[in-house]
Amino acid sequence: MASRYWVVSLPVQNSASSLWNRLQEQISKHSFDTPLYRFNIPNLRVGTLDSLLSLSDDLLKSNNFVEGVSHKIRRQIEELERVSGVESSALTVDGVPVDSYLTRFVWDEAKYPTMSPLKEVVDSIHGQVAKIEDDLKVRVAEYNNVRSQLNAINRKQSGSLAVRDLSNLVKPEDIVTSEHLVTLLAVVPKYSQKDWLSSYETLTNYVVPRSSKKLFEDNEYALYTVTLFNRVADNFRTSAREKGFQIRDFEYSSEAQESRKQELEKLVQDQENLRSSLLQWCYASYGEVFSSWMHFCAVRIFAESILRYGLPPSFLACVLAPTTKSEKKVRSILEGLCDSGNSTFWKTDDEVGGAMAGLGGDADAHPYVSFTINLV
Repeated sequence: MASRYWVVSLPVQNSASSLWNRLQEQISKHSFDTPLYRFNIPNLRVGTLDSLLSLSDDLLKSNNFVEGVSHKIRRQIEELERVSGVESSALTVDGVPVDSYLTRFVWDEAKYPTMSPLKEVVDSIHGQVAKIEDDLKVRVAEYNNVRSQLNAINRKQSGSLAVRDLSNLVKPEDIVTSEHLVTLLAVVPKYSQKDWLSSYETLTNYVVPRSSKKLFEDNEYALYTVTLFNRVADNFRTSAREKGFQIRDFEYSSEAQESRKQELEKLVQDQENLRSSLLQWCYASYGEVFSSWMHFCAVRIFAESILRYGLPPSFLACVLAPTTKSEKKVRSILEGLCDSGNSTFWKTDDEVGGAMAGLGGDADAHPYVSFTINLV
């Protein structure tokens, strides 16, 4: 599927069907690889010229907002699919692929009655999309909060021995605790282990001989136990620190360890549940936002065509997906199908500095309404 489409409208002089046939013929003859589709816009309520002019000021800003929310949800889907390891699935609107929804667009009369003023339709679309964006922010914040808690726990369990949680490295039999004896945990630089083993018994009095046992080793440090009399523990800490050995505060508790384990399991499950529900919500919401965006594009092409070509509404709206190399040729074809006087006017205006950009918001002025839809 193409990722970039042009939505254009051409002024109709005689009949829309004859203009459509001429456009198809020209594209087929000069740019056969450019997909071309009718963009079916119903007869919307025009209102007054003043209301249209007022609306046109807001159309581009509102379009950028709706398009931005669409892309924000799509990026969130891509991230969630990546971290979940699930295969990327085609984005849809009620089961219809988004490119097909665009190229076979049908106005939803039940959702957006054509007799409603255009400003009401635009405000309704903007309000619905704003509500979805707010919902997205809340859901993503909730998911990220759990993920941050889990990451913090994982960092504690996988960091350096100098800072990491030691509870999963120490077993009950490694610790001696009595009225007079205590077991301390020493973090020894990896390359100072010989020094530790030869000196720990003499760092203070009343150290139990040959009581030091290595429990774990990482890239920087080794974790050793040492058992000694309770009353010299503070002296041992001071002497150990002076020799570059860190004594970690640790109190073994099977209840605390079990509680931490349960907390971790709950966070893992919460993260998985939130990720899954957020992904499903994003799939559904993307379809809803994309549908709103296409209805907005229909209003936009309608309003700008009236302002460009006048009343009564007489224009042909279509969707094209030209390749980069064929863009210039397609522009030339579209221009050739416009009224020659209109075309000359826009050329001249462009030559004197492009004072009037296309009403569609494109960088270049054209003698017809044109704007670009980027699906990604």
